[in-house]
Amino acid sequence: MDVTQLQKEINNEKALWALFFGIVLVAANLRAPISAVGPLLSSIQESLGLTKSVAGSMTTIPLVAFALLSPFAPRFARKFGTERTIFVAFIVLTIGIAVRIYPSIPSLFIGTAFVGAAIAICNVLLPAIIKQHFPLRLGLMTGIYGLVMNITAALSSGISEPLSLYFHWSGALAIWGILAVSALFIWSFQLKNNQPIKKGLDKTGSVSFRLRTSSLAWFVTAFMGVQSFLYYTVLTWLPQILETYGYSSIAAGWMLASMQGALFPMTFLIPILAGKMKDQRFLSVATGVCFLISSVGLLIGFWLPLWVLLMGVACGSAFGLAMMFFPLRTKEAHQAAKLSGMAQSLGYLLAASGPVLFGFIHELSGGWRTPMMLLVILSIVICFFGFKAGSGFVEGEK
Repeated sequence: MDVTQLQKEINNEKALWALFFGIVLVAANLRAPISAVGPLLSSIQESLGLTKSVAGSMTTIPLVAFALLSPFAPRFARKFGTERTIFVAFIVLTIGIAVRIYPSIPSLFIGTAFVGAAIAICNVLLPAIIKQHFPLRLGLMTGIYGLVMNITAALSSGISEPLSLYFHWSGALAIWGILAVSALFIWSFQLKNNQPIKKGLDKTGSVSFRLRTSSLAWFVTAFMGVQSFLYYTVLTWLPQILETYGYSSIAAGWMLASMQGALFPMTFLIPILAGKMKDQRFLSVATGVCFLISSVGLLIGFWLPLWVLLMGVACGSAFGLAMMFFPLRTKEAHQAAKLSGMAQSLGYLLAASGPVLFGFIHELSGGWRTPMMLLVILSIVICFFGFKAGSGFVEGEK
């Protein structure tokens, strides 16, 4: 091996490590600026004189942004390049964090919309980046990305309220701007690799596919949507469900935290396991069965801590599988971005509607049994969608 070739390999290795740290920092920003808001809602409501419904919309605005903007992310990447699109998204994210800390209602909502829009773009494009640059490490990289994203989300939820005691609620939100600026700086080194993809062509020059005519793409989308619906619904209503079984609000909160704790390792392990398997049908059905058993357990009301932990396992497994389906069911990075955009658009639309529908059914029925039956039914449905999404490739146009 000559000196020139050795130096080239060293440079390539350095570039991959720079990309790795860039992906980790991008992932760390994909939930933390949003999950930091929840614990501060009471303080924000009191400070700005907001009603509960208006204050509650602070957590749904980003989900709506995810649903509306996800389909456009692949178009931006095709025109401007994936690396540059993510860089611009982080500029928007940083601006959004800065704007929303100003203590006024318009600033709060405009800033939150900016944050949601920026994260929506990165949600879609990060799996494509992983597929393009780490094709032999899809499971490991997706697992790291999911684990970092969820850990920083939990961390932001846990420390936001204590930070607000010293820095006001605006200061507690502003601190996450440091993380965004750090990611912006590290990601700037990827701009030299930016290459827009020609419209209508993937990197091999073959004709790109149409997702709307692919049944497999719709099964992946349906799996993403149902798992999002289940997770955000349980995340919203589990404490109140547990209180009807005699748990105090504090104990119910700890139970929710334990569910999140069970979720973390699965978001890391399941993508690695899925990447080593010929297809993921067994994993998908097993995940649906975990949803089914935990939902039935919560409905019956016995051994509740066990079912709450199992629900966390199911949610983490389903998220890990959903993120892996984008690169595993496609052959090119640009195709993965398109599938990710389609699936996440519907997924987060259902995520935004899930807690509202669940609460509406609760009010109509006067109890939790009927809405819990909805979770049982969806657990069976996700088994079917997961089985159908667990193998094959989305085919191109003939």
